[in-house]
Amino acid sequence: MEADALAVPGAGNSGHPAGTPLGNGPVGDLGLAGDHAAIWSYDFEQETLSWLPGLENLLGGGVLTEAEIESRLADLVAPLTSGTRTSPPWREFELEQSFRNPAGEVRWVRLRARTIGDDNGSTGLLGIATDVTDIRENRQALEDLTDRYRLLVELSPDAVCVHEAGVVTYVNRAAVSALGASSTAELIGRPIMDFVADESLPALLDRIASLHRQGASTDPADTVMLRLDGTKYLVQSISVRTTWEGRPAFQVIMRDISAQKAAEATLRYQAALISHVSDAIIATSGTGVVTSWNPAAENVYGWTAGEAIGGTVSELVGAELDPETVLRRGGVMRTTHRHRNGSTLAIRISAAEMNDGFVLVCADETARRRAEQHYSTVVASLDEGVVVIGPGGLIESANPAACRIIGVGHDDLIGVPCVTLELYDEQGRIPPARMPSVITRRTGATLTGLVLRLRRPAGDDVWISLTSRLLTPEDPSAQAVVASFTDITERRAIGERLAHEATHDPLTELANRTLVLDSLAEALSGAGRAELTTLLFIDLDKFKVINDSLGHSVGDKVLRIAGERLRRGIGENDLVGRLGGDEFVVVTAEITEPHEIKALAEHLREALTEPITVNGRQLHIDASIGIVTAANDDTRTAEDLLRDADVAMYQAKTLGRARYEFFDVELRERMQRRLRMEQDLRDALQNEELWTAYQPVVDIESGEMVAVEALLRWKHPAHGTISPAEFIPLAEESDLINLIGKYVLRTTTREIARRREQLGIDLNLKVNLSARQLDDPHLVAGVQDALKTTGLPPRALTLEVTESALMRDQAAAAEVLTSLRDLGVSLAIDDFGTGYSSLAQLQRLPLDTLKIDRTFVTGIAESRDAAAIVKSIIAMAHAVDLIVVAEGVEDEEQLAILRELHCDQAQGFHLGRPAPPDELFGAVG
Repeated sequence: MEADALAVPGAGNSGHPAGTPLGNGPVGDLGLAGDHAAIWSYDFEQETLSWLPGLENLLGGGVLTEAEIESRLADLVAPLTSGTRTSPPWREFELEQSFRNPAGEVRWVRLRARTIGDDNGSTGLLGIATDVTDIRENRQALEDLTDRYRLLVELSPDAVCVHEAGVVTYVNRAAVSALGASSTAELIGRPIMDFVADESLPALLDRIASLHRQGASTDPADTVMLRLDGTKYLVQSISVRTTWEGRPAFQVIMRDISAQKAAEATLRYQAALISHVSDAIIATSGTGVVTSWNPAAENVYGWTAGEAIGGTVSELVGAELDPETVLRRGGVMRTTHRHRNGSTLAIRISAAEMNDGFVLVCADETARRRAEQHYSTVVASLDEGVVVIGPGGLIESANPAACRIIGVGHDDLIGVPCVTLELYDEQGRIPPARMPSVITRRTGATLTGLVLRLRRPAGDDVWISLTSRLLTPEDPSAQAVVASFTDITERRAIGERLAHEATHDPLTELANRTLVLDSLAEALSGAGRAELTTLLFIDLDKFKVINDSLGHSVGDKVLRIAGERLRRGIGENDLVGRLGGDEFVVVTAEITEPHEIKALAEHLREALTEPITVNGRQLHIDASIGIVTAANDDTRTAEDLLRDADVAMYQAKTLGRARYEFFDVELRERMQRRLRMEQDLRDALQNEELWTAYQPVVDIESGEMVAVEALLRWKHPAHGTISPAEFIPLAEESDLINLIGKYVLRTTTREIARRREQLGIDLNLKVNLSARQLDDPHLVAGVQDALKTTGLPPRALTLEVTESALMRDQAAAAEVLTSLRDLGVSLAIDDFGTGYSSLAQLQRLPLDTLKIDRTFVTGIAESRDAAAIVKSIIAMAHAVDLIVVAEGVEDEEQLAILRELHCDQAQGFHLGRPAPPDELFGAVG
């Protein structure tokens, strides 16, 4: 029955006497929901239904009689009235039911009820009926939006997958194709790491670990992926933290860029995430004061219930809100509200009147509207062109990127037959019957990553990567096709440039080692092999001096000029390449006679020896050339020929440089002997085959021995005494020189310290350091350890460094020498006059002694020029407080001249030959 005041059955213990009007408290406790709400009750004993005004609008729009309303309400609440009689008081129940109103419309109502009674049990039900039809419609709209988003992802030309806890839970069609699978079943359930190459795993894990919040995404990053067959390909990927069936997961979008390894474009496509839709339920007084504010309202507007209750609803929602106005407009309206932080909210308001106020249902449609906007915005903002081609072959829609790439306006593109687009492959124009969209429409096949050339209306061409697939694969009969394409013109140009750079030297633009070997291998294979293939291995003489003394920029210019001269000096079908440093090669199959090969070598040498002017300076270089020939029955590989030519070039350098030498087997054997000697030298340290001889250094005025120079000797068990001129270069070219240097320093400091103590003499030890030792980071510590271990005073040790070693890198040498000087040892420059230094340069180094090279001392008695040079060196050295030592004194006349020139010290065979320590010190003892 309808009544002005709703009687509550058995409500004596509930705070409301039976038959009295019902206040807002119990109803508010039940919570309100829906566009329209009405209160009802049921008496278990009388089996009667009661309701407040408003139920007739909810059930039939005001056209139903009271009996019809009671009948409809009884049908709706029957599951509650029959199943709750035995429930204790204050137990709550909820039920959703559908019904058809008099207009024939299907409506949905939510019934929430509470048992009411006393200590003796429940006496009835008190409930509220709410129209939730619009809520269900919102859910359906959300599902429709989700389907559209799913279709967008499924048809995306980019591979998309979702992984949860490291396991793949979803892949789109592009991902199935990219990973080399035939169906999703081959991928779902497998660890995502199965498809990531080892070299990309650490960075991928770091990127995923950086995503801490829902919706967070990584920057585009290159990742190497693995197909099912184990092959690798490069993608540009973006990971987005999302959810999958309510659980944390990651969505990964991958664009295949393996064909263009230097891809510049980043992935533009991002999936729109659909937000959870919830309704704010707000109860107000007739004057708009909030009396109830549910948790959903807290989430929607940002105000807590404690802050909201008692406030004005218009202030809380950030806009004018008059429930009566909403009711006059049919009870539903759409408007804009504002969150507490000022952000805009799209709200759908439903209002219902109750007792002394109103119930407002504010459905937040912001997420749905934003998702719809994202859907269209994403397609519009993609860098990829996207066009939809109808069954008749006409272009029905195109995004801005498609218009930009094709080079026409949007209106000029819509309705145009797709076959009028001028597409070309590598062999020529594609006939209309073989257009990708035509093939897809006829066969249903998806074509992915087609590389084509598109002729624009303006006459210029662009290269595109195109994917063509059915718009609705589940309904192939529709025959609409989606074609997406990317402008890869720049990437293609980059790829061609990278291919050139991979086979050419960047400095000279000549062929690099890879191209030389490939070309040589091709010349040595096949039925059309030439009668004779010739390889010239060219190494520039004097280039290192230019590079070290004038700098790398000058050296680079010299190399470019040398490369250009070689290029001009060969035939049209010949190849010239640079292997690195100052090493070049020439490959020719055009000449067959030995005299022609020699003439070519001489011609190339003459071209290289012409003066080179760089930065106003005239420079001179020469070349040592190794030559190897291979007849058409020669079984050597390209690597073998290059090795043999290198051996011949080394022989040319050994014989004096500035010449050419042909390879023969004996050269290879000598090289092999050199390698064996290097191994034997390594063993010599272990087998104690190395020993030290000492040569006296004499004070010229007093004639007394003031120092000895340590000279290393090697007695080979099979070959006897090996000359230092042979094994020292071997040591310097390998890592042995540092080991041998430590051995000499340790043994000689121990020997001289012992002799000084036994004989009571103040004798200085001179030990040579090679250029390689100056690069040893442990040199200073090794010297300090040797002095400390043997007890030799630092002032008694002189370390000698050659002039060329000091000039190679003056700054680095100065740093090392300063550290050695800080230990207290003396420093000497050896072989002065053989390099390109000046005393002004040497003055910047912490030196104590200068040793004049023996080449000047040898001619001092016969040549006035030699004597003048020596005199000048001594005078300049004394001017900067350097002690001068003359090497190679062979007779008394040379010694007398040096005495007249005021040279300080001398050494040579005339003053004493290198000898074992017992022999030397026994003689002076």
